[in-house]
Amino acid sequence: MPEQESKVQTIEIRDLKVGMYVILPSGWFSHPFLKSQFRIESPREIQKFFESGIQEVQVDFSRSEIAENNSTPQAEFGQDEMKQPGAVKWEPEQIVPRELSEAILSDIPPSEKAKAIKESSILMMQRLLEEPSAANIKAAKQGIFETVDFIISDDKTSGYLANITHHDMYTYTHSVNVGILSILLAKRLYKGTGKHNMRELGAGFFLHDLGKVSVDISIINKQGKLTDEEWAIMKKHPEAGAALLAGANEISEESAVIVLQHHEREDGTGYPCGIKAGEIHPYARICSIADVFDALTAERSYKKKLKPIAALRLMRDEMLNHFQRDLFENFARIFVA
Repeated sequence: MPEQESKVQTIEIRDLKVGMYVILPSGWFSHPFLKSQFRIESPREIQKFFESGIQEVQVDFSRSEIAENNSTPQAEFGQDEMKQPGAVKWEPEQIVPRELSEAILSDIPPSEKAKAIKESSILMMQRLLEEPSAANIKAAKQGIFETVDFIISDDKTSGYLANITHHDMYTYTHSVNVGILSILLAKRLYKGTGKHNMRELGAGFFLHDLGKVSVDISIINKQGKLTDEEWAIMKKHPEAGAALLAGANEISEESAVIVLQHHEREDGTGYPCGIKAGEIHPYARICSIADVFDALTAERSYKKKLKPIAALRLMRDEMLNHFQRDLFENFARIFVA
């Protein structure tokens, strides 16, 4: 069978579409992607081109899943990508990008390794949230275990992970940020004790917002205050996440308390149960701190993001009644050790 003729064109970033096979002019370490050649799989990847400052890129239409004259408009960048129309149907063997293991096993500098691990973890969570089947949840947990093992064992690279900036409005990015920050805090608190299942802790941290797949995108990304009805729907996502894990037979004691209690607050003002103080499990308290910190430092259409130190100060000065003080102080030391 004759080899398909290459049809490469240079196009402006504004003309990129999901399905195009792009060829970048330089190595992966100098741009925000794991590879220099790949097929665009989501609107989020197109947005990253704009964020990186790249003006134009080569597209090989012979390797694309879109016709040269296809003018279908893209989904609005401001939307979360869970269940986007026309999203790829991910199978379990596709959930964890092979780049995750490659990065962990590589001998590249720690800063570059941290970047690759975080990017591939974000891609893993994006795929899972687009197709949160029982088999895919099981597959994602294996990728999470691999990441957790690495963070626990490698102090040098894990130190870079906390300071890599991926602060946008996407649930899958938030999930990875919270997962990494929470396991870094758990590492400070529990490493060497032998009393805690760090893998299952990591699974709970990374999957804490899994239940948001049941919440309409318009509610998740709404600008301004939610209505009482919308807020009631949003407050169900912890229980929805626990139900998804239970339905997949992938729920553990660790992940159950994290997913169900990560929005509870020390003063009893949280949800879904309004429990407080000693009623909240320490694992959920860890996740709660990382969750709030990432929300404050994330880009939102309705607010400006805070720098990490500014977010820590706000949490200390205005929100400390929400958290256990000693846990918060240990969390702050991740950034100001």
